[in-house]
Amino acid sequence: MSDWTPEAGTPPVSTPDEPVTDEPAAGAVSFEPAGPAPLGVVRTPTGHAAVDGRLERLADVDHLPADGHIEVYEDVHRGLRSELTSLDARPAAAPGPVPTPSHRTQDTRPDTRHDNRS
Repeated sequence: MSDWTPEAGTPPVSTPDEPVTDEPAAGAVSFEPAGPAPLGVVRTPTGHAAVDGRLERLADVDHLPADGHIEVYEDVHRGLRSELTSLDARPAAAPGPVPTPSHRTQDTRPDTRHDNRS
């Protein structure tokens, strides 16, 4: 190993084994991030339109760089959580006839009219 360094302003010296180009060699490793690529994950429909719509939103990450995935995943997670929560909610009471109170007093004694034992 040599401690020799070229003087400032001196062009670099190349050896006959090294081609002088500004482009990286074809087999050289690139440290640039790869572009977005589809994952090819198949999404099977559930039959529930709201859930299927949320799951289809996951396809958006195929066109985003990795740092954009989290926003889509969080949005889908919030939507699916909302759908599950709505399943636990009690259905609203259906409108129907309003019962009218009876003005008769009720007899609390047992009905014995048909209790004729011989």
